[in-house]
Amino acid sequence: MIFQIDNTDKSARACTIKTVHSTIQTPVFMPVGTAGSVKSLDAHDMMDELKAQIILGNTYHLYLRPGDKVIKHFGGLHGFTKFSNSFLTDSGGFQAFSLSNNSKPDTNGIKFKSHIDGSMHYFTPKSVLNIGYNLNSDIMMILDDLVALPATKERIALSIKRTTDWAKEAIEYHKNQNEKGAGVGQNIFAIIQGGTDKEFRKISASELCALENYDGYAIGGLSVGEENQHMYDTVEFTTPFMPKEKPRYLMGVGTPEDLVENVERGIDMFDCVMPTRNARNGTLFTTFGKINIKGARYILDDDPIDKECDCYTCRNYSRGYLNHLFRSRELTYFRLASLHNLHYYLALMKQMRKAILNNNFQKFKKDFYTKRGK
Repeated sequence: MIFQIDNTDKSARACTIKTVHSTIQTPVFMPVGTAGSVKSLDAHDMMDELKAQIILGNTYHLYLRPGDKVIKHFGGLHGFTKFSNSFLTDSGGFQAFSLSNNSKPDTNGIKFKSHIDGSMHYFTPKSVLNIGYNLNSDIMMILDDLVALPATKERIALSIKRTTDWAKEAIEYHKNQNEKGAGVGQNIFAIIQGGTDKEFRKISASELCALENYDGYAIGGLSVGEENQHMYDTVEFTTPFMPKEKPRYLMGVGTPEDLVENVERGIDMFDCVMPTRNARNGTLFTTFGKINIKGARYILDDDPIDKECDCYTCRNYSRGYLNHLFRSRELTYFRLASLHNLHYYLALMKQMRKAILNNNFQKFKKDFYTKRGK
């Protein structure tokens, strides 16, 4: 990985990341392709329509179905999906949180009961990397211990201890595998934990960022039930402990407002299911706020979803047509709505990058909120 900072505007950063498969300009939003597919969209949509530079795949789900060895047979995620730009794969730690009834962490890893067939599986720092090698993802997140908030101090302390121990094991294993020819050209990121407790965040960040062979660092364990301002304060506190010369990734975040606030605080990379999940449920993002396309007010509406948007959907179709498709449950709706919401998110990141390069991020932020009536 090659990483360079192109400009900074106070804490906000515009950077360039080069992997084996693509050049990524930050701030960047990564569409979520949980099972190797961004729901309702294909590689053509992602590359030609949306110009996505990187998407996220889910290690837990891909391991269970179709299986990482199956994906390796097809040439990794790039050959399997035909998306030739970069992939980031997560660690499975979030699934231990979101599927907590089916998982149990211990000192050495996380035991899972498959949500598909009830079979038992065990993720360790080494096994997660082995799955990543088969998937051939450009960036692999290492196994972490994520806890829901609020949590006791004892549980958070255990979380950061496990996360640090697993990170040390993972970096040594990755180094050894590289020497054997495995995982060459693949990059690994460690995940900072600690809830919203500043002292725990400082401990976790300091311990992990001292492991200098990591290619980047993520902030995990946020957007899991805490208030937004607590998230922003935690990010603002944590980023100064993260190395300036490596990418910073905030996992699982979030709304357009969350992206703007956390770019201002020094974050480079984001992912979230929100744009595609909201699209499927009828909520569409616009320059002026959200709209619910199923409302009767849009039945005879000739306007595009967003007059300031130049996505494929807005160039070709009206709100009235999208309203009809949604009410009729036509499959076409899911593609057109997902294209729009993801285009909005990706365009927002480009606008922020331009503002940072021009040293006028604060003006951008003010205009962003003014258009949304805030």
